[in-house]
Amino acid sequence: RDTSVTGVQSVLFRSIELTEHLKSNQKDFATKRGLLMMVGRRKRLLSYLKDRNLDGYRALIKKLGIRG
Repeated sequence: RDTSVTGVQSVLFRSIELTEHLKSNQKDFATKRGLLMMVGRRKRLLSYLKDRNLDGYRALIKKLGIRG
């Protein structure tokens, strides 16, 4: 069971919601901190996946449309 893929997807979905929230609430620093923590977690999960399964990493990046 590959939970890291769903973890990355859920963090990505939640980060989109928080980004939209921060556009209208620029001074909400708690949300900004939470967003930065989620982005860091996503980065660590993707780094782990890249080290363990490069083909899976590339497929996930393509599916999610991140990292250019």
